[in-house]
Amino acid sequence: MFFILSKLLAFLITPLVWIIALLIWSFLAKDEKRKKKLLRIVLILALVFSNSFIFDEVTRVWEIPATPYKDVKKYEYGVVLGGMSVYDPAMERAQFYRGIDRLVQAVELYRRGIIKKIIFTGGSGRILHPEMKEGSYISRYLLYMGVPKEDLLIESESQNTRENATFTKKMLDDQKISGDMLLITSAFHMRRSLGCFRKAGMSVDPYSTDRYSGPRKFEFDYLFIPNVSAMNDWDIIIHEMVGYLTYKVFGYC
Repeated sequence: MFFILSKLLAFLITPLVWIIALLIWSFLAKDEKRKKKLLRIVLILALVFSNSFIFDEVTRVWEIPATPYKDVKKYEYGVVLGGMSVYDPAMERAQFYRGIDRLVQAVELYRRGIIKKIIFTGGSGRILHPEMKEGSYISRYLLYMGVPKEDLLIESESQNTRENATFTKKMLDDQKISGDMLLITSAFHMRRSLGCFRKAGMSVDPYSTDRYSGPRKFEFDYLFIPNVSAMNDWDIIIHEMVGYLTYKVFGYC
């Protein structure tokens, strides 16, 4: 039930949904003052959520900063969180999102000797296709990338961040594995992930990947020209912020 409600909430907190709902309300409003007020709110929301500079500044505060290689100690295990792909059965292969940076960075850390083994955690995460478990096909890609089977641990039943943590902890306890580990996930997702894994009783240090916030810019187009992609990026950040607060309320992190 929590999984289904989280998917519904993700739809309701989308800025574009707010804007469309307010537009519909304004068209239905019979009072001219209310109609004009609603349209002003729509305009303000559209300008704010399509502004790259505002998005970048908010994200800079939210994201856990990345760590330079020189500041990362060596670990026996690196834990990589899923949520980076969807499987296409017709093509018999995965299609990757920008979150694939989590996996690419983990392989590089492995190649550099910073982590000795890779733990991947991620199941379906989809309501309609629970059988498409990410860990099952990501393990194949890791093998193709040259990571030997003996250096891989795969958890493929979890559907959300909390289950990533609790299922991974159970798997490690069953195999009597403990110690400090490197947690590898997207910078915007790291705050919630750290809370969940530490709540589950694991000792993890953050390694943020695919950051949204980049170098601060004061260029004219960045400051003033609306950017459609910024509105899409806001969906992700707002979803994560609400997810973090919800997890806090339920005591998951």
